[in-house]
Amino acid sequence: MENKKRTSPEPSRRVYLDYAATTPVDPGVLAAMLPYFNEKAGNASEVHSFGTEARVAIEEARSKVAEALGASHKEIIFTSCATESINLAHKGLVETINNQQSTINKTKPHIITTSIEHKAVIETCKHLEKLGWAEVTYLPVDSTGLIAVDQIEKAIRPETVLISIMYVNNEVGTIQPIEQIGQLLKSINNKQLTINNRRIYFHTDATQAIQYLDCDVNRLGVDLMSLTGHKFHAPKGIGALYVRQGIKLVRQQDGGGQESNRRAGTENVPYIVGLGEAIKVAQAQITNHKSQITRLRDRVIEGVLKIHGTRLTGPKDKRAPHIASFVIEGVEGEAILLLLNEYGVAASTGSACTAGDLNPSHVLTAMGFKPEESHGSLRFSLGKGTTEEEIDYVIKILPEVVGKIREIAPKLGDSV
Repeated sequence: MENKKRTSPEPSRRVYLDYAATTPVDPGVLAAMLPYFNEKAGNASEVHSFGTEARVAIEEARSKVAEALGASHKEIIFTSCATESINLAHKGLVETINNQQSTINKTKPHIITTSIEHKAVIETCKHLEKLGWAEVTYLPVDSTGLIAVDQIEKAIRPETVLISIMYVNNEVGTIQPIEQIGQLLKSINNKQLTINNRRIYFHTDATQAIQYLDCDVNRLGVDLMSLTGHKFHAPKGIGALYVRQGIKLVRQQDGGGQESNRRAGTENVPYIVGLGEAIKVAQAQITNHKSQITRLRDRVIEGVLKIHGTRLTGPKDKRAPHIASFVIEGVEGEAILLLLNEYGVAASTGSACTAGDLNPSHVLTAMGFKPEESHGSLRFSLGKGTTEEEIDYVIKILPEVVGKIREIAPKLGDSV
């Protein structure tokens, strides 16, 4: 039988399909930032003209973020990333509530979240549990990573103070029913406020949603929303937290009185400007961008599923436009990444924040996948720089990559 012709790696080719991990800074965003590194490099806390210039730039960026979220500029806190925003939201709220309770009638605040949240949420919740400051319920999800709204309702207790559900899962792309959860909480809170003047707050991590989905905080019914700039073409090191007016958070970073005394530290003016510009660009392009990316994502899914022993992870329909994720039988995810890299293709086995962790994905485990299946996970995440030609190239070489790994797998097993 004649051997199939092999596709040789092309050293000069570079195909980036890891946009869910991070995105390149948009040229327009970089251009907006540059003046604030040199000729406009004032400290926004100073009263002279350089400081005033920096302060005006920060407030303009704050208004851009607020407009994208349908919020007031007073409700936006700039942070270093989504992880910091999440820590401030959860720890700040729980500490506030604990401080407000009398020592006589003190009960532990109760938090409801899911078993597939980003590590920033899960580890923050575990920290609060370890300190004895809160009790946490980690709700299960179905085989597609979707949370059922009625599960949340059943988990609510009299001492429940916070529900934290991510908008889009970063590993498998599942879109959660945030608006329906918001409607549920609105109904519950209307009753609770009448009876005991207490309410449940609602947080969502919108990191993977901000440039593809409607993130209007009032339509969604959320009280707290975290995001980070480097997922939508702003630089790494800048994020934001939306805090509905009237909610008090104990600040988690002490020092000066920056960010209306809610987050101490000299403001990172160039990066804040970059975040404001990036979110403005993302919102302006959302319709066309979403349509284009969805079409290319579906092309990836169709092509990859032709490989024997490959399964799609996450739902077919309620999926973010930019994420296509799979488990591939008989291979290790790390091996796929290394070989894809030789062909010039960048992808991921899941979350960038768990890279190097040899444990199976907590997301896939929660969805019912066995550890050996999880180790064969592969995620392609697309962005506005992705082209049809790049997708065709990946679909062409992936069967060969998988075949090579499967060929050597038995030999590796025999040597053990």
